[in-house]
Amino acid sequence: MSEKISIEGDAALLEKRKVKRPSRFKVILHNDDYTPMDFVVYLIMSVFHKTEDEAAQLMLTVHVKGKAICGIYPKEIAENKVDKAMSMAKQEGHPLLCTMQKE
Repeated sequence: MSEKISIEGDAALLEKRKVKRPSRFKVILHNDDYTPMDFVVYLIMSVFHKTEDEAAQLMLTVHVKGKAICGIYPKEIAENKVDKAMSMAKQEGHPLLCTMQKE
């Protein structure tokens, strides 16, 4: 025996459902004493698609404050950005650290 749900019942169910936004993560670059500033600017432009001025400002923030948020993304995108940044740094022999943190 199957139950019939009225159209009004379906509408009530739809109204109660709330779409949960996916968690977002900050992607953070950390300062070190070895990675050249020009490489950090290049990396920020390449990975985070910032303009040269934005990348230079972020690089200076990393240098002065010890770290800077380069972007806030859904988890999978944040993971890809961290992996790409770390891979680029490693490939060039730099110890640059890039992490992610839940917003």
